[in-house]
Amino acid sequence: MKKPYNPFSQETEDLKGRLGYLTLAVLCLFGMLLLRLWYLQIVRGPEYRVQSESNRTRVEDVIPPRGIIMDRNDNILVDNYPAYQMAVIREHITNRDELARRLAFLLGLPTPGVEERLKEASRQPAFRPAVVFSDLTQTNLVDLETHRYELPGVIIQVKPQRKYLYDRTAAHVIGYLGEVSSRQLEIAKYKDHRMGDQAGQSGVEQHWENDLHGRRGRVLVEVDASGRVLKVLQKDDPEPGHNLHLTIDVKLQQAAQKALEGLAGAIVAIDPNNGEILAMASSPTYSQNDFIDGIDSEKWNELLNDPLHPLENRAVSGQYPPGSTYKIVVAAAALEEGVVTPTTRITCAGGYPFGDRVFHCWNTGGHGAVDMRRAIKESCDIYFYEVGRRLGVDRLAKYSRLFGLGAKAGLGLGTEKPGLVPDKAWKKERFKVSWQAGETLSVAIGQGYNQATPLQMAQVVSIAANGGTLYKSHIVKRITDYNGQLIHEFGPEVVRDLHLSPSTVKVIQEGLMAVVNEPGGTARRARMDDVVVAGKTGTAQVVALKKYQGWKSKDLPYKYRDHAWFVAYAPYENPKIAIAVIVEHSGHGRSQTAPVAKQVLDAFFHPEKVPSSDTTVAAQDDPEAGD
Repeated sequence: MKKPYNPFSQETEDLKGRLGYLTLAVLCLFGMLLLRLWYLQIVRGPEYRVQSESNRTRVEDVIPPRGIIMDRNDNILVDNYPAYQMAVIREHITNRDELARRLAFLLGLPTPGVEERLKEASRQPAFRPAVVFSDLTQTNLVDLETHRYELPGVIIQVKPQRKYLYDRTAAHVIGYLGEVSSRQLEIAKYKDHRMGDQAGQSGVEQHWENDLHGRRGRVLVEVDASGRVLKVLQKDDPEPGHNLHLTIDVKLQQAAQKALEGLAGAIVAIDPNNGEILAMASSPTYSQNDFIDGIDSEKWNELLNDPLHPLENRAVSGQYPPGSTYKIVVAAAALEEGVVTPTTRITCAGGYPFGDRVFHCWNTGGHGAVDMRRAIKESCDIYFYEVGRRLGVDRLAKYSRLFGLGAKAGLGLGTEKPGLVPDKAWKKERFKVSWQAGETLSVAIGQGYNQATPLQMAQVVSIAANGGTLYKSHIVKRITDYNGQLIHEFGPEVVRDLHLSPSTVKVIQEGLMAVVNEPGGTARRARMDDVVVAGKTGTAQVVALKKYQGWKSKDLPYKYRDHAWFVAYAPYENPKIAIAVIVEHSGHGRSQTAPVAKQVLDAFFHPEKVPSSDTTVAAQDDPEAGD
């Protein structure tokens, strides 16, 4: 029998169905809520916990004091002093416009300028302090501290600031600081640096950045809602950078800088017994203190556009034909290869016919018959033309490289150049043409394609002084930590022993001694009363122009005048110092560079006689011609 239709039963079934869907929906919502709670508490919990803590705590960087730089006698060249800077933390600034107005009033600055600085600071992460003003005055500091309660987000930081105690002295050696760049931050060397940090941009400040920089510290502080510090919770002190003890002597360095005053050139003085740089001066120089707070654009452009290039370290990056100073290398090559003996005589009549031209000696009247010793003393070009012809360019190149030419000395000053040692293979590769025999003659007297730096020529004369050893030149003597404990010491490092025969060394040294001390020598102006000096002059031709042929050097346009060289060592019997001097566009070596070198040698042997800072070397023409 069929059941009668019951409308209430159908309604109950529908209600049950809807209730099931609702239950399922509620369960899904609870599941989603539980999942979200799990995600927030378990997965993102540590992150939110840190953010919660940061609402009441802040980690502040403490910049480490940079290492001190001293000379070989522990005289401080570069020190630090505390400087104060104002920074802001963006997340604690409640009203930037109002803050700008208050800061402008307190600091006595135009409001738009302060607004612009705050705008630049806003590009930093909201929780990280961004420096707005550096090197605050004591008045600024007092005003800001007094009104700190009105300046939410403002903090005062103490920053060690560089101080160069001998401004302009050894500027090219020491270098200067600048704000670390984004490009530098990508390099492993700067892994402990952050935007806004100061880093070395040249000289030893740059090369030894990792040692000088130190390790930054951290301070965990509790702050209120406005970012004001309530108390220090944890402190990790910074570790100061290591100290550098340079090989230079500051008094000798000052004397070298003074000797070059008013001139464009360089001086390098080396201990020939170990390769230590005793002085390295480049002129013109610049003030490192101009860079401490960031050099302004006007002064920077002035330095960049100066035709004498004061930022260039001529001692290591200036490349010049070595002129007759190169005859030291040629003499060693000729004697060692046996193309001449110490007593071999070559006649100089003032000219050397070769091919379709005549190569001239500086002494147009000729020197007559000369041996090696006299050829060095009087710098006879004809003698060295013939010796160079007998050797050939490839053997000249071989000995040039043995003496350290054509390669960087590895001093670590960043801008060092290798110079150039030409040979047949080099010319073929460079110009796609063969070497010409006449070119060898120019090379033999230090002209032609030859290029050398003052540092390299100081090494050459050092080898002559010590009897045949090339030491690695170095500018840092030792490194110590902030407690004075030795970290590393740099001793003599032999690059190579040239194994020159005693007879070769003897004739070269005697010839160099005669250059300074005997009649007819080309560097009589370098003589000292109580110290025997040995040396060699040189003139580096800048350009050969028929238009000015026969003109005196002083009458030529400045850019066409020859460069003047002088290399020397002393004392002759027991060398303690070797020196190379280059003066650009100044004429003959004997008239310009020998007196400059003598000032430095006087300062080395008689430091009590160092001239006062207002003494200069007057440029003058020597009445005698030649090197």
